[in-house]
Amino acid sequence: MSNYSGRRMQVLSILIVLSTLLLAAGSACAEDFPRIVEHRYGSTVVTAKPVRVVTISYIGHDFALALGIKPVGLRYWYGNNPKGVWPWAEKALGDEVPVVLSGQVDLERIAALHPDLIEGMWSGMTEAEYRFLSRIAPTLPPAAGGGDYDMPWQEMTRVLGYATGRETAAKEIIDRLEGTFAAVRAAHPDWHTKTAVMASIRGPETFTSRDVRSRFLTALGFRTPDAVDALAVGRSFYVRLSPEDLTPIDTEVLIWLNSEKGRPEFASQPLYPFLRAVRTGHEVHADVLLSAALSHSSPLSLDYALSSLVPELEKVLARTSPSASAGGQNP
Repeated sequence: MSNYSGRRMQVLSILIVLSTLLLAAGSACAEDFPRIVEHRYGSTVVTAKPVRVVTISYIGHDFALALGIKPVGLRYWYGNNPKGVWPWAEKALGDEVPVVLSGQVDLERIAALHPDLIEGMWSGMTEAEYRFLSRIAPTLPPAAGGGDYDMPWQEMTRVLGYATGRETAAKEIIDRLEGTFAAVRAAHPDWHTKTAVMASIRGPETFTSRDVRSRFLTALGFRTPDAVDALAVGRSFYVRLSPEDLTPIDTEVLIWLNSEKGRPEFASQPLYPFLRAVRTGHEVHADVLLSAALSHSSPLSLDYALSSLVPELEKVLARTSPSASAGGQNP
């Protein structure tokens, strides 16, 4: 009887210890919330760790997936994947089949997903949309002081990590990628003296220094010409150029987006052959996949963009054009 009582007391003691630990863990988790996120429309309070997340940013699903969150709904931007993600995000999404939201913000469809967090830091949502979405679930609009589509990937990662209780994962992602960019800069000190832009194969149009694509080049050491930013209206992330005046993109490096078949459609313009990057052969023609990776500039797409673009930049910048040294034109 005494042995039985002794064993029973031991079991009870163990159960009490386990209960205490579980309660402590639960209290610690509870103490982590609520989280308050400041933004352009005020502040959002996330009362508990989100489980059902809807991303209405065009690139928000990449950020969620990088943090280990599989959205129950995501916003379609472009591409052919029926799940709404590009190849670099497929592994992180796995077998999940999120609801793909196309077009304008659909309040009814979002509400039907019963989210406990709506991410929209790269969505262009209006204040009216924010107010209504906030009735459905805590909502994260763009940061204060910025444009609709110019939040740096680091800030988007940090905010979403904080709002979902994944700060450690967010910091690890940011530190790793910033370390990769720093290593590339250190390996190419000559890039620090060069100007570079990304431009559309059509248009022509190019991106200001606040755009995610230009920030990618800045992180590699290049500079966006002041002439590009001077053309921007307000917080616009891109500017349209006149084919009769291409001087804003007369840079040492030109990267043409969605340019799988060579020259831009305005290459027949008289001024095109006189651009420095054209004369020296310092042009990179990015295919659809690389262009999309640069346009997303997410924690998942940046690795692909770096591994694809950096070797191309190394190749073209090692090129010395005979026609350039002779003062002639490329064919």
